[in-house]
Amino acid sequence: MSPSLLQIVVLGIVQGATELLPVSSSAHVIIAERIMHLDPSSPEMTFLLAMLHAGTMVAVIAYFWRSWKQSFFPGAPQFASAVGRLVLATAVTAALYLVLEFLLRRTLLRDRPGADLEVLFSNLPLIALALTAGGILIVVAGYRIRSIGAAPLGPGAAGRSVSAAEALAIGLAQGFCLPFRGLSRSGATISTGMLAGVPRRMCEEFSFALGVVLTPPLIVRELNRFYKARAEHGAVDIASLIMPGLAGMVLSFVAGLLALRWLSGWLEKGKWHYFGIYCFVAAAGVCALAGMGY
Repeated sequence: MSPSLLQIVVLGIVQGATELLPVSSSAHVIIAERIMHLDPSSPEMTFLLAMLHAGTMVAVIAYFWRSWKQSFFPGAPQFASAVGRLVLATAVTAALYLVLEFLLRRTLLRDRPGADLEVLFSNLPLIALALTAGGILIVVAGYRIRSIGAAPLGPGAAGRSVSAAEALAIGLAQGFCLPFRGLSRSGATISTGMLAGVPRRMCEEFSFALGVVLTPPLIVRELNRFYKARAEHGAVDIASLIMPGLAGMVLSFVAGLLALRWLSGWLEKGKWHYFGIYCFVAAAGVCALAGMGY
């Protein structure tokens, strides 16, 4: 069943706002789909999710482009260093994801040979556990920054760049997020960077630059899932999804820009830990929904 325009509007706002806040967009989108009785694994929803991700990626580029030019593009050496750190973090993310995929197939999915990891995405208790773990990390990082009283850019931040060791740690944090819905990518990477001593604003810039690198392969993966699901479920009227999908993209773009302003403000004002507290509340809500049979 194709989602209605109203459902796409809701999903576009939810995706755009929560994709860029450290509260796990995937968990919120899955819950919204469950409440609206939509099937997250259907080809229509897979196609729509790819379009919504594209909208949030454009929002990230529009929001950070000016600061990225100052941080990453002031000269050839800085650009080469930034690219090297992004490649290192992404490579570590990919390596860890493959290891986790191997382990999950032999543990949680051992009775479902050949199943995709996406079958775990509807496991509400697992989502609640991931939200709790992400919330703990965010709260710990937030209170540590408040306790040391660091300025938004931190002491000695001028001319500083993310080191190889810091990029490695951030890449590992990102790798843990990919198989587990409920574990926020931005929350984990920014928190890990802050705990490693990276200035707050630099954590934010590097985390979302990593997100832009990661998003196109994820969109390709979602489209590949769409074509596989389409073959299994029969023909899908793509034309009927284009216009509603474009509306969802616009909404996810606008909601993403607003969410980034909110995130930056709270990060610089030392309110980062509040996002972690919200994750605990969201985890309790997911448990309640699981108890109600959603």
